[in-house]
Amino acid sequence: MKVLVTGGAGFIGSHTCVELLNSGYEIVVADNYSNSKPEALKRIKEITHKDFRFYECDIRDRTAVDAIFDENDICAVIHFAGLKAVGESVAKPLWYYSHNLTSTFTLCESMKAHGVDNLIFSSSATVYGNPASVPVREDFPVGPTTNPYGETKLMQERILRDMQKAGDINTVIILRYFNPIGAHESGLIGEDPNGIPNNLLPFVSQVAVGKHPYVRVFGNDYNTPDGTGVRDYIHVVDLAKAHVAAVRRALDSEGIQYYNIGTGVGYSVLDVIHAYEKATGKTIPYRICDRRPGDIDSVYSDPSLAVEKLGWRAEYGIERMCIDADRWQTMNPQGYGD
Repeated sequence: MKVLVTGGAGFIGSHTCVELLNSGYEIVVADNYSNSKPEALKRIKEITHKDFRFYECDIRDRTAVDAIFDENDICAVIHFAGLKAVGESVAKPLWYYSHNLTSTFTLCESMKAHGVDNLIFSSSATVYGNPASVPVREDFPVGPTTNPYGETKLMQERILRDMQKAGDINTVIILRYFNPIGAHESGLIGEDPNGIPNNLLPFVSQVAVGKHPYVRVFGNDYNTPDGTGVRDYIHVVDLAKAHVAAVRRALDSEGIQYYNIGTGVGYSVLDVIHAYEKATGKTIPYRICDRRPGDIDSVYSDPSLAVEKLGWRAEYGIERMCIDADRWQTMNPQGYGD
């Protein structure tokens, strides 16, 4: 029995593959390399000393997805594949709706046809929109979201809820991520976005190695202690381990379940920049720019339900996140390369 990981060559996907393999699971990986590199898969094997089957395909391609299920005994699916940049989704909403919804439609249709009953879905804290208070719990209202990316995640959650209720999928576990950063301690895998990074820490680490002159801080007039946006940053390895816990839970339970995956601690943009400087001894220049469309003041999690039900807890703090991100970027100044 194998776990299918869609988008498994990406940032979170690659780290999850490592943790699954190290936990004794067999995996099958599917990715179209739209925001990832083949080198990541080689390095997963280097870290784990284990092999796995890979399919280069777009999850919107039903024929290709059917072939994966036809050729492998899949017991559970972790669905990462999708577009994920908030700012880009505001600029290109149709692309985001089309891509993210169609990939989930196609995957679920194929799962139903092949009798695969366990799905772990990569969702986001953006489904909470602009929460009335923090920390955010799973029983908080969802929507309205503040950007098309978040709306696609909320739509997919509702689709999966209705499918589970109708009996099309036995178990759906929805993991609502906060802000994954960091890298594997080996420095072999990490975040390697195409083009200019949309997320904070990859940009900070690229400034640290001289790829950019300064960090753009989008707004300093938010209702936060220092005026910059506050988020719950979680080490990507902690996040990956949450997926292993979710697979175990899915194979031993039923119904639809929602879990916040974060640390429960909020850090501002300037907090992260200063933590990076302290952890690495490097100076990170920054400039205040205009706000980005769709960003909100503050959001961080109450992760206690995941602690209780999944037996999972974040282990790493902000300093470790920065040290591991810096090691990755220093060892791989051009990311995975071409």
